[in-house]
Amino acid sequence: MIIDGSNTFMWNQTNLDGCLYLVEQSGKPLQELAWSSIGNILTGIQIQEARDQDVLVPWHSWRHEKSKTMRQLHDADRGGFTFASNVGLHEDIHELDFSSLYPNIIVTRNVSPEKIRGECHADREDVPGIGYSICNERGYLPDVLEPLIEDRDAIKAEIRETEDKDRREELEGQSSAIKWILVSCFGYQGFSNAKFGRIECHETINAYAREILLETKTVLEENGWRIVHGIVDSVWVTPIEGEEQTSLSELVSEISKQVEIRLKHEAHYDWIAFVPLRGSDAGALTKYFGKVAGEDAYKYRGIECRQRSTPTYIDEAQKELIRAVGEYHDPEAVCEVLRSWVDRLERGAVAPNELVITNRVSKKKEDYTQSTRSVAALERAAELGLERAPGQTVSYIVVDDAKQSRERVMLASEELFYYIDYWT
Repeated sequence: MIIDGSNTFMWNQTNLDGCLYLVEQSGKPLQELAWSSIGNILTGIQIQEARDQDVLVPWHSWRHEKSKTMRQLHDADRGGFTFASNVGLHEDIHELDFSSLYPNIIVTRNVSPEKIRGECHADREDVPGIGYSICNERGYLPDVLEPLIEDRDAIKAEIRETEDKDRREELEGQSSAIKWILVSCFGYQGFSNAKFGRIECHETINAYAREILLETKTVLEENGWRIVHGIVDSVWVTPIEGEEQTSLSELVSEISKQVEIRLKHEAHYDWIAFVPLRGSDAGALTKYFGKVAGEDAYKYRGIECRQRSTPTYIDEAQKELIRAVGEYHDPEAVCEVLRSWVDRLERGAVAPNELVITNRVSKKKEDYTQSTRSVAALERAAELGLERAPGQTVSYIVVDDAKQSRERVMLASEELFYYIDYWT
């Protein structure tokens, strides 16, 4: 059997054990599963469940959508709830996360394509905010996802207990494989080609998620905790000054019981900084960094040092700047550290290989419509007879960002020693 490791998402994101787990669940051959999309694998798992229940599988997707009033369209056409982050540095922050929120909403609320807005309970308004009814009879989609959720919980429990390195690697591959299926199950309900999808399921899941986050906010604030940021299934809280706080362990248990989905204490930070959007004072939803309490460790999310394309020089500079934030808590002191890194760059004292940017090619060179750095690199590669196909990577250094042509960059595979002379 031959598996093309350069053109497979699931193989790269898990391992052989994770893929074999999905082979068992979906019935797909390993070679086919390795290059299949997450949605394609999820469909395979759904088909297996349909066959077990003696249900016919549609040849094509059929997405019957009942009529809605303008008010229903307005209320239903929304995503998950977010609390805008308070830009800046905050001290004594706790992160709380719901475990597999969307898949657990599907299972605990019986969200399934054939059970939403049926005739049997047409007079009921079960779904908060949009008033859809949900049949009491167990749905098909929960039957698909509940075994995956239970398997992942059991696998993660075993990971925490095992000391066998090989066994841990096997379990982590399986856990990662399940995670990607669970991550996609919500969005796939709104996908036009999903065999078992239905837009009302997508809207229902979002409605329950919004309600759960608002309930969580109410409980936390009533017990002395202020939310500084929240997004879909996670909240970051800090003690309200001058108020008595109920312990978070107690509140986590209370909220988990109230919403029927496990809320867990993910992390405690000595401090955390939420960054603004580029060109705006509004807080970015998924970009932040912070110092983990009681450890010599930092957490980075969404910023350059978390991105694979970032040059090593920029990666190291950003991490040192973040350490400086924690050490000095003073903008001017941090700027002094930044000046030292910029000065090295301007003096040409940085090795070229520390400035290499590596990006994955997503389409053919001629299919790009904007003149980006990556396009300049692809044009330069083509000129040198080094064509790059979709799925491959291109590595380059920016030499003159003011230009728009292929002279804007130089490939990492070219001779680089004269770069120092160029910069000086």
